[in-house]
Amino acid sequence: MDYQAGASGVDIVPETREEEEDVSSSRSRGWRDVLRERWRRLLSIAVAVILLPYVLIILYTPIFIHPISTLMLRDLVFLRGYDRQWVAFGEISPNLVRSVMMSEDGQFCLHDGVDWVQMRGVVTDALEGESTRGASTIPMQTAKNLFLWNGRSFVRKGMELPLALVADFVWSKRRMMELYLNVAEWGPGIYGAEAAARHHFGVSAAKLTRRQAALLAVALPNPLERNAGKPGRGLRRLASVIERRAGRSGEYIKCLYE
Repeated sequence: MDYQAGASGVDIVPETREEEEDVSSSRSRGWRDVLRERWRRLLSIAVAVILLPYVLIILYTPIFIHPISTLMLRDLVFLRGYDRQWVAFGEISPNLVRSVMMSEDGQFCLHDGVDWVQMRGVVTDALEGESTRGASTIPMQTAKNLFLWNGRSFVRKGMELPLALVADFVWSKRRMMELYLNVAEWGPGIYGAEAAARHHFGVSAAKLTRRQAALLAVALPNPLERNAGKPGRGLRRLASVIERRAGRSGEYIKCLYE
């Protein structure tokens, strides 16, 4: 009687080294394929995130679109809520437009989104190890408010510059200023000129006086600590400087009121 086949009559042949290597190689290729697919997905998501603001710039061109800022979105996510009432550019006091422009970006009508003269000065100061001054234009601040985050970093600034250039190319100067004045932060949960005017002075954005407008303008760099409605001595002094500049701003704001 032949016992080589075992009880079941089936030959039991151990796997060869070549077969074991084939299985291991197949598993390795499987993991590589999975990792490659995951990296492709992550890369696709990263590219989409980077390109999304440029698509939104085009979508935000019509005047009936009223976008919100990333800070407003943050307040919604954390269930804090916010106050913002959109107003058209023509319903905002020219006093505020002049004050904000002369305080934040005096060359607004002349540059292409970035004030390269100021930017070169900042880069030079940084390379020499000196403290840098602000060189953000209104287009740069608008891009930051709509698409990026607060805080000083080279990464954010690197993303901010091309966004400002594209936005300035796509939007008119009036649309740019309208967007900026409707998303700027003027206090905790206070966004836009209308909400700021009513919160700090009890008037509409259209009724702001030269003094009130100057106080709002100088509060913009640090709205959480600078209270336009209850200004200290330093804030009042800055407001006086901006009020005088705004009174002489005729040649600087032609792109907005021609």
